[in-house]
Amino acid sequence: MQTASTLRIKLSLFLTYFVFAILLNSVGTVILQIINNYDVSKTDASILEAFKDLTIAFVSFLVASFLARFGFRKAMMSGLTMVTVASLAMPLVPAFYTTKLLFLCVGAAFALTKVSLYSTVGLITRDAKEHAGFMNTIEGIFMVGVLSSYWLFSAFIDSENPHSQSWLNVYWAIAAICAFNIAALYVSPYDESSARVKGSRVSDDFRGMLRLMARPMVYVFVISIFLYVVIEQSIGTWLPTFNNEILKLPSAMSVQVTSIFAAALALGRLGAGVVMRRMHWYPVLTGCLLAMGLLVILTLPLTHGIMENPLLTWWNAPPAAYIFPLIGLFMAPIYPAISSVMLSALPKHQHSAMCGLIVIFSALGGTVGSRITGYTFEHFSGQRAFYLSLIPIGIILISLFFFKRETDKIINAGSGMDLEEEDQEENNALAAA
Repeated sequence: MQTASTLRIKLSLFLTYFVFAILLNSVGTVILQIINNYDVSKTDASILEAFKDLTIAFVSFLVASFLARFGFRKAMMSGLTMVTVASLAMPLVPAFYTTKLLFLCVGAAFALTKVSLYSTVGLITRDAKEHAGFMNTIEGIFMVGVLSSYWLFSAFIDSENPHSQSWLNVYWAIAAICAFNIAALYVSPYDESSARVKGSRVSDDFRGMLRLMARPMVYVFVISIFLYVVIEQSIGTWLPTFNNEILKLPSAMSVQVTSIFAAALALGRLGAGVVMRRMHWYPVLTGCLLAMGLLVILTLPLTHGIMENPLLTWWNAPPAAYIFPLIGLFMAPIYPAISSVMLSALPKHQHSAMCGLIVIFSALGGTVGSRITGYTFEHFSGQRAFYLSLIPIGIILISLFFFKRETDKIINAGSGMDLEEEDQEENNALAAA
């Protein structure tokens, strides 16, 4: 039975992640608007992606290991405050440099929020299955936020006047949502004591995060996370272009059809939130990876030889336009499930450091996936670019076997030995020598 306090915390976590999903997914829309409003070139505008992703990785590396010392609730409130101020600046000081500042703040705030949020899940769930279920649910909420971003921003865009700055009014609404959520977090305190190690120093915390990488279980995990994000980002980023150039869909429809992929991810994660509470993660994810590979192999041949059709509508579009985005249903459970398994296998005071590694390798995977797919798309073909996803799918399938073997060792031992215990054993051995 959930307490009222736990329920308030979960609702505030949902809303927090929802807000960041809207902001993180708005880069493409914002790029289009600043090109029209501020006379910025496409090359210059593309730097906004780097302001976001590189900041996420950098801030995560710096602060993740000792965020538990600062406090997860305070970290999330600080991130939301940062985004609130930056959002207010957008309509008050409309300029390209303000937009850069916004995504710099969004990246830094998301790093604080995601590490804190993932670490908090371990504090408010009772066992590994509940942990996995809640992780899938909250990632499903994130994808609902991604979907909402398209509709929220489009509601403030003046289609009749491309140079209108009315779209900036969306940030008043975003700032209001952030302010509400700060208040919700403030009145929902929770016990974070189990996430802290008494007597430890900041240098010990940072060293602990680096030493996590030496564990076989951890480096198999980060390989899996990295490759998963390579797949998701490459498909999510380049699917509109694929729809337009390969499937010959009109530009507006190419973007609209891409929302099927986001919707499939959302439904898949919300559904997996129920399934993962009842089933073991390994057979579920193995089945999902095999289904992904099968969908790629069966669907991409349908995309060859498609001709332009000036009368193309939603009713007579190529079947591949609707079938291929459904890969999101099978991709959906993988990221939150293996993240949950990894965190559940570690002591709670190591969750913050581990979450930092998750965020860092996710950001790097997103950048690498988008670049590789873009290069292959440009120099070879769109089909070959998406066929390449079979390689990381196969590697993840293999890596999950070893990941399961390592986590089973911990389960069979009753509890994992944390890094502090290993340090103590090393010191004892040296003293005996």
